[in-house]
Amino acid sequence: MKNAIILHGAGNNSQGNWFPWLKKQLEVKGYKVWSPDLPDSDVPIQKDWLDTVFSNHDWEFNSDSIIIGHSAGATLILRILEKLPEGVKVNKAILVAAPTDKGKIPEYFPYKEDLTRESFNWNKIKNSSKNFYFIASDNDPYDCGGRHAKVMHEKLGGELIIKPGEGHFNLEKSPSYKEFPLLLTVIH
Repeated sequence: MKNAIILHGAGNNSQGNWFPWLKKQLEVKGYKVWSPDLPDSDVPIQKDWLDTVFSNHDWEFNSDSIIIGHSAGATLILRILEKLPEGVKVNKAILVAAPTDKGKIPEYFPYKEDLTRESFNWNKIKNSSKNFYFIASDNDPYDCGGRHAKVMHEKLGGELIIKPGEGHFNLEKSPSYKEFPLLLTVIH
C-alpha cells in the first residue's frame, strides 16, 4: 500500500504550515499517511525524534513509502534513512529547507546542533531511497537554503529545486503556505 510520512520541523507540529493540507491530499489519492507530532520540537533531540518514528509499530517503511520533511524534519529524513535496515529502500525522500550543518549562526538555531553533530553516512542514505528531491529557497532566513540542498544533491543525486524568494516555505513567509502544490507535482 502506498504510504507517506510527513515530518514537521523545529518549533512546529503536525497541524502547522502545509502539513494538514498535504496529508488530506495524499489520503484522497489513496495513501496511508502518518504525520506525527515530534517531541520537544523547540529544541529537537535526534534520539527522541528517531525513537518516535521507529517506535510506531503500525508503521513500516517499504518500497511504496514516501517521506516528506520540512526544515529539521527534513534533516530527520537523512537520519531515518541511515537507520533503515539493510535492503529496505523507500520510494521517495522529499526534503524541504533541510539544514545539513549547524550553519553560520548556530546560537540562533540550536535545534540544528543535535541533528547535524555527527557526520552523515551519505552512502547508506543514498542506498535507502530510490528517489531524492531537494527543495530550497535562495533567501531562507534560517540558513536552510540552497547551500544545503546543493550539498545533498551532490552527495545523493536526485532532483534539486531552488525556488527564488520563497523563504522557509512556511506561513511566516506567506499565508499561501497553508498549501504547497509543488509537492503534489513532485509526488505525482
